[in-house]
Amino acid sequence: MNIKNIKTFGQLKAAGYEPKTIKEELRRNLLQKLMKKETAFQGIHGYEYTVIPELERAILSKHNINLLGLRGQAKTRLARQMIGLLDEYIPFVAGSEINDDPFRPISRYARMLLAEKGDDAPIAWLHRDDRFAEKLATPDVTVADLIGDVDPIKAANLKLTYADDRVIHFGMIPRANRCIFVINELPDLQARIQVALFNILQEGDIQIRGFKLRLPLDTQFVFTANPEDYTNRGSIVTPLKDRIGSQILTHYPENLEIARTITEQETEAAIAEKGHVYVPELAKDILEQISFEARQSEFIDVKSGVSARLSITAFENLLSTAERRAIQNGDEKTTVRLGDFMGIIPAITGKVELVYEGEQEGAAAVAQQLIADAVHTEFLGYFPKIEKLQKESDVDPYDELVSWFFEQTGFELLDSLTDDEYREKLNTIGPLERLLAKYVPDAAPEDRPFIKEFVLWALAENRKLSKYYMSNGLRFKDVYGGYISGL
Repeated sequence: MNIKNIKTFGQLKAAGYEPKTIKEELRRNLLQKLMKKETAFQGIHGYEYTVIPELERAILSKHNINLLGLRGQAKTRLARQMIGLLDEYIPFVAGSEINDDPFRPISRYARMLLAEKGDDAPIAWLHRDDRFAEKLATPDVTVADLIGDVDPIKAANLKLTYADDRVIHFGMIPRANRCIFVINELPDLQARIQVALFNILQEGDIQIRGFKLRLPLDTQFVFTANPEDYTNRGSIVTPLKDRIGSQILTHYPENLEIARTITEQETEAAIAEKGHVYVPELAKDILEQISFEARQSEFIDVKSGVSARLSITAFENLLSTAERRAIQNGDEKTTVRLGDFMGIIPAITGKVELVYEGEQEGAAAVAQQLIADAVHTEFLGYFPKIEKLQKESDVDPYDELVSWFFEQTGFELLDSLTDDEYREKLNTIGPLERLLAKYVPDAAPEDRPFIKEFVLWALAENRKLSKYYMSNGLRFKDVYGGYISGL
């Protein structure tokens, strides 16, 4: 029998429907998924052995939850995915503002309707997608927004005095009865508003303009908070923290592989749209390494965090930079170059909070340094470390390459080069080809031009070469050759 054909309370009882609280519902459905070894939270990477087990334990314990972590750590996404653990449909008393359970009515309207019509009381069905409510905590949020207030228009229309509780207009939380209710950035909520949540979480009653209503709301609360907010803009008042069952700490990806998986998942549409742009594997690693470098940079406020959105938007910008060049050159296909990373600077500067020293350097300069640091870190995974001081007995694997630049007046990689011109330009550096043959012999042909430019950048970061940013590209020169030729 289709449950949506059940239209009355009597039919619902005859069908053997068993009412459950939302916490019981979440617990039961999670247990079924665990027994079937199914993943309850899809598309959440890097939390398999940390955050997700703790979240599942909190659900099994029927706790209200606080997700505590820096920005860009999928806190809101975790909360939204809890919808998947709800039953597809639940019955409620038709016409109820607060989704009254016909077996446990709590509003005056539902109790009166059931008392009057009994088994003939009309029933409606609520889909799980409609059982999620979310509120961003801002300083202007009021008790009336969350809990409710007296509605003078309702009083006038119904010809009721303010002494009648039917003049109450319910706020967001009562209207989220039997739903998941999320309050994002909880510390931003004023302390007096947080106090208003005490009884709802624990005793299940509310007070509205002198009306003390016994409303044992059936709500799964999920709060999100940034630990920086505790000292920056506000804090979670202690009695409220005491009433939240589980506080779960989130974190950033622990390695490049997880970070790449997240970025590729979130940029899937951009990758499909720009399928004519090839991205070397090394370029993807450098892009992710930028976020790791930013989280350790002395110029960036670590407590503020570096969101995973930095890598996502930077990757989109990287694809667009290569796409724009290909269109201008009339190329149908193109490959990302290391010089294209200059195009991701706007994505970096908007995602990091600079400390005083960073402000002095300038946002763009800090972004360029992060790219350079990422190149330096990744270089050690492919080539020998570049030693600043070399013993006479040691053979410097980069000596031949540096000598090649000593004999040149300059080597330029312009942004306007076509892919063929870019490749041919790099191929003129014979020692570079021999270096790749020795240390990365298995590199894919389509990745080799990028790796060659990567070597030049790394030599420049280690003061073996000089790198100059031009308005239309890059110029590499020998550190001393340029000086001597000037003399």
